[in-house]
Amino acid sequence: MTFKKVRYYIFLKDVIILAVTAFGGPQAHFAMMLDMMVKKRGYLDEKDFIELHALCSFLPGPTSTQTLTAIGFKVGGPNLAYLTLLVWIIPAFIIMSTAGVMISSLEEYNISLDFTRFIQPMAVGIVAYSAYLIIKKVVNTRLAAGLMVVSAICSFIFRTPYVFPILILVGGTITGFNYKRHQKEEKQGIKIEWSNFILWGAVLLLAAGIGAVTKWRGIDLFENFYRIGSLIFGGGQVLVPFLYTEFVEFKKYLTSEEFLSGYALVQAVPGPVFSFSGFVGSVSMRDYGIFGQYLGGFLSAVGVFLPGAFLIFFVIRFWDELKKFRIVKASLDGVNAVSSGMIVAAAVLLAIPLFKTTPEAYEQYLNIGIIFSTILILLFTKIPTPVLIIGGLILGIVL
Repeated sequence: MTFKKVRYYIFLKDVIILAVTAFGGPQAHFAMMLDMMVKKRGYLDEKDFIELHALCSFLPGPTSTQTLTAIGFKVGGPNLAYLTLLVWIIPAFIIMSTAGVMISSLEEYNISLDFTRFIQPMAVGIVAYSAYLIIKKVVNTRLAAGLMVVSAICSFIFRTPYVFPILILVGGTITGFNYKRHQKEEKQGIKIEWSNFILWGAVLLLAAGIGAVTKWRGIDLFENFYRIGSLIFGGGQVLVPFLYTEFVEFKKYLTSEEFLSGYALVQAVPGPVFSFSGFVGSVSMRDYGIFGQYLGGFLSAVGVFLPGAFLIFFVIRFWDELKKFRIVKASLDGVNAVSSGMIVAAAVLLAIPLFKTTPEAYEQYLNIGIIFSTILILLFTKIPTPVLIIGGLILGIVL
């Protein structure tokens, strides 16, 4: 066995370890990847790792997944990168798709989901806390604050998935004009290989075409998630408003209670937050049997993760020059500000049906208490989110 193959096997083993131990979202994933991939194994140096992470934060798609996939690309080329993507997402995908199957099965047999009673308001608290973290990080000018407010209002008023790409485009364009606030850098010109970009666009068009002809929900889910995965900047938190508007309010594949329960559960699962797509896809295919549910979860997960892989392989080859353009950096300011507004609106939209389904005053006060308690615990303690969610589940089962 050659040295290269041994190195590849060791790398994939490291990815498996991360996939089953990486709790806590993108920030925690970043620290774990830095420790294992850079300091322990030396697959790349710290400067390259930080720049790769910056690139993945700049691109649409799941930041942690793209970073790990890009490391795989640097270590062993496209084949190892695709294997890295599969190994990283499979454990979380299986858990979340199974959770979707179980919740659908319980509802089919009229078994109460009251044991998720406490984790639903906790999920609202987690989304609100995520909004706070993103606002704190990216909203640092009056223009950004204004874009955030307008984005939140528009996301709340216009309950359609088509508003999100418009807001992202407008936000990026507006701050793009303010490029002079960024420092000018020397540029040498960009050489672009278009193959992965063409592949990204071709898959999108092909999925849309097949979906229009077949009208099968599985293809519809793949196309929806592929489109969403091509638009999301900022990690798993930004996924929430897209999915809630698309699948709860617009298509009504899930109830708000199911959505909140699934989002809470994904906080207690290692690996990428984007694995929530497996839960949404699984529940959306409940009319197609258990096999159909797992297939729906798989198609949804592949759909949401694949665009980021295509785009990272496309951009990584000329990133060193692209990042020197001030207009690129300036546009990202607007995209991030708009995304933070979307999450604020999502927190409000998630809370509204929660209070509608609990008409009793004491239950509403309890919901408010749980939401704010969750935010305060995440703000002022080091209790991990998975521990909170598991505690909420246990409390719901006991009571």
